[in-house]
Amino acid sequence: MDRAKIITICGSLKSMAEVQTIAERIELEGNCVLSITYPTKDKEDYTEEELEILGKLHKQKIIMSDAIYVVNINGYLGESTKSEISYARSIGKEVLSLVDDYQI
Repeated sequence: MDRAKIITICGSLKSMAEVQTIAERIELEGNCVLSITYPTKDKEDYTEEELEILGKLHKQKIIMSDAIYVVNINGYLGESTKSEISYARSIGKEVLSLVDDYQI
């Protein structure tokens, strides 16, 4: 068996159900998935420090990965996801996506 790819999921927090379905599919294909951390409270209830920690740790997941998988339902990309795609490309990571027709 080939070595499993480590793939970090990137996408909007609005697409939790789709992210979970895609993460399961990717794992059933034999890969290891690092997913989005879903908040347990409203964004305004987090401190700036907490938001910064979550952002840094998601970038660390990208560093540890072979690729990212962008869950871009109907082609939607938020600013954070665009930043993650640019970051992944800048460090030579493969970028996979649900919908291929996006421009970064």
